[in-house]
Amino acid sequence: MSPRSVRKPKSEPSQPKTSSRPVALLQWYDRHRRRLPWRAAPGEASDPYRVWLSEIMLQQTTVKAVGPYFEKFVARWPDVTALGRASQDDVLRMWAGLGYYSRARNLHACAVAVTREHRGVFPDTEEGLRALPGIGPYTAAAIAAIAFDRHTMPVDGNIERVVSRLFAVEEELPQAKPLIQQLAATLLADSRAGDSAQALMDLGASICTPKKPACSLCPLNEDCTARAQGTQETFPRKAPKKSGTLRRGAAFVVTGGDELLVRSRPEKGLLGGMTEVPGSDWLAGQDDAAAKQQAPELKGVSRWQRKVGVVTHVFTHFPLELVVYTAKVEAGTRAPKGMRWVPIATLAGEALPNVMRKVIAHGLGLQDPSC
Repeated sequence: MSPRSVRKPKSEPSQPKTSSRPVALLQWYDRHRRRLPWRAAPGEASDPYRVWLSEIMLQQTTVKAVGPYFEKFVARWPDVTALGRASQDDVLRMWAGLGYYSRARNLHACAVAVTREHRGVFPDTEEGLRALPGIGPYTAAAIAAIAFDRHTMPVDGNIERVVSRLFAVEEELPQAKPLIQQLAATLLADSRAGDSAQALMDLGASICTPKKPACSLCPLNEDCTARAQGTQETFPRKAPKKSGTLRRGAAFVVTGGDELLVRSRPEKGLLGGMTEVPGSDWLAGQDDAAAKQQAPELKGVSRWQRKVGVVTHVFTHFPLELVVYTAKVEAGTRAPKGMRWVPIATLAGEALPNVMRKVIAHGLGLQDPSC
């Protein structure tokens, strides 16, 4: 461990032995563990399906946002075999609004693989789990630890924060990840690996929060280097974020009676397989005239009405601005190739990403972006 990466406090607090940390964590967890719909009750075995489903949903999403989606999924598909037999379109529809839609496609592909290649039983090792679609190193470690009690420590954002403060890791993320992983492993108990991981997750979510951590309530507070220095909120160290270049485009909201013209995006790429209204390419520096030239050709449309304002959305790598144009055609008008009409009344059931819900709400004059 490099002395440059982990700073010692100026005045050493009275610290418990390193070996006592896992015990202290588990004692705290047994008293304060969160009740989560995917988490097994004390003394009960974890369901690998529920653990896997929750871990995929929780990637880049909050527990609060995931809860209702998780409940809907397990009500519709109570086990991995049921999910593996579903269509990808149904999975995308159920996922709509949760974002990062490649996760939904990988979720379905993984369920199919477990159903067909593993007879509906998840592999119980990190290596076996990593061979499945959509399961990377963190997710494999999380499932292995929580569902199968394998002696491994998954490191999510909460654990990253706890560990970086506990050891005052000076190196910036993401370069610090290997060191944090190494340090996090020292917090594993000899048994109950899954509970050790979940204890750290809960500690980061409820006590060691990004701002104003409740250090006085932390079971490791006398052993925390950052607390001894008074620098808790400065960890983890992070390199400045790079904002992507603004992209611009146009979206075309066309109604025919009580129906809306839509199409499906290509399977691969951003928002793959999701439903959208016709639109232009999303390009940096694109002007309105060039975007408008990509409008769909429809019988009866000679003029597009531009809506006042723009729809804005921020993706992981770039912000987006869309000008919205509207038009009305007669009911029964033939949809252009690759497009289709859907009833406006059933839009809530379509696999619409959030950006398209915003566009449709703006184009139809609705206040509720969920359509």
